[in-house]
Amino acid sequence: MTPLTVKLAVPTHLLVLIGGGEFSFGETREIDEFLVRHMPADRRTIAFLPTASGSADYATHLGNYFKQIDPSLQTINVPIYRGRDSRRQKNLNLILAAGMIYVGGGVTNSLLATLHESAADIAMRDAAANGAVIAAIGAGAACFGTHARDMRSSASALPALGWLEETVIETAFDPQEDTMLRRLMSLPDVKLGIGIPPKTAIAIRGDGSTTLLGSGNIAAFRKS
Repeated sequence: MTPLTVKLAVPTHLLVLIGGGEFSFGETREIDEFLVRHMPADRRTIAFLPTASGSADYATHLGNYFKQIDPSLQTINVPIYRGRDSRRQKNLNLILAAGMIYVGGGVTNSLLATLHESAADIAMRDAAANGAVIAAIGAGAACFGTHARDMRSSASALPALGWLEETVIETAFDPQEDTMLRRLMSLPDVKLGIGIPPKTAIAIRGDGSTTLLGSGNIAAFRKS
C-alpha cells in the first residue's frame, strides 16, 4: 500500500490528527509518546486548547498524564472558550511559546465558532511554522480539513480551519458506516476524505508525507 500524501495549506513541522480514544486508559499512549519525542528540545510546554469541550479540567488530567511520559513537561490550559478569548494577547503568547499545541475533543461547532479565521488560529499557524508539534483529537482533529461535520445537523457541513487542501477528516471513523465521510466528500472542492478510527492517528510532515500511528487503519477516499 502506497503511503498517503496530503497537501498542506499551512507551513507545518508536524501535524498529528488522532481519531479518538481515552488517554486515561492508555488507548493513545503510543501516539502520545510519539508527540513528546517530536517536541522541540528547548520548548517543553504543551498549550492545551479546551475550545471544543469547554472543560478546563481536561487540561489538568491531560497534563498529569503527559508528566507520566516525561516529568519535565508542563501543560497549560489556554482559556479560549469564545470569540473574544481567541483575540487575547496572553492566550496568543501561550500558543506561540509552546513546544506542542494540543487541540482537545468535544463539539466541532463550538471549536469552529471560536477559532475559524481567528487570531488564535493564526498564532497556531505561526507556531506550526516555527517547529511546534500540533496535535488534535476527535472533534478537534476533524476541524483541520476544509470542512467538518456539523454535529448539530447531520445533513450539513461547516467551513473548517483549512490546514489541509481539498481534504476532509472524519474522526471516530467506523468503516461499516462511512455515510458522513462520503457526504463531506460530495462538497465541490473536496478531493480527499480521510477516516481516522479511535486509538489511531495520522502524522503529517511538512512535505505532506504521512505515518500511521496507533492500533487501527485509516481509510482514504479520493475523487478522480
